[in-house]
Amino acid sequence: MECKHFKLRKNAGSYFPFTFTDIRGMEQEEGNGVHPKDISKILLGHVQNGYICNAESPISEGNPKYNENPSLNDRIHCLVAVIPANSISLMEQTVIDQLRKVRHKARDLGIPQVIIMTKVDEVCPLVQSNLEKVYTSKKIKKKMKECSIKLGVPVNCIFPVKNYYDEGPGNTEMDILILKALLNIVNFASDYVQDQTDNEFMNE
Repeated sequence: MECKHFKLRKNAGSYFPFTFTDIRGMEQEEGNGVHPKDISKILLGHVQNGYICNAESPISEGNPKYNENPSLNDRIHCLVAVIPANSISLMEQTVIDQLRKVRHKARDLGIPQVIIMTKVDEVCPLVQSNLEKVYTSKKIKKKMKECSIKLGVPVNCIFPVKNYYDEGPGNTEMDILILKALLNIVNFASDYVQDQTDNEFMNE
């Protein structure tokens, strides 16, 4: 359960100006998943790339991967949860409670929150046959609303996407949904950074 940072390559020797931090999600079974306190530390920028998450105990200040004095660049600027549309109704209450605690921590820090709702084609035959119907499908709207109620994230911050399976690269309809979600994440993160920068300037 490694905490990994990823950059998107723009061209040879150049990257886009944002980083993704990926960790394993919450689990129902005790001893699996990520410790909630580790997620809080990651949000605050205390956890460096390559840290191995331990479900039994969170990172300590003496750990070599612990960043004692994180800068704004080290902190998380947008919290993204990836949730399959076909498992929203099956989520255990303990997992929902854990996700809500993390969301509340992010809210208290002013960090925007987004949900990527995957596998939308598996819950709606109409969308499975025509992905362009994703935002008009009553079943997808119902799933988005259910997700919003359970986790407390506004519907306009939930982005439905279809996973790549055997379609091959360059599926326009799928890419549009993925890029729309990514664009909103980047915009939310950019707004957060601007707000934090303004606050630091005002407090000087």
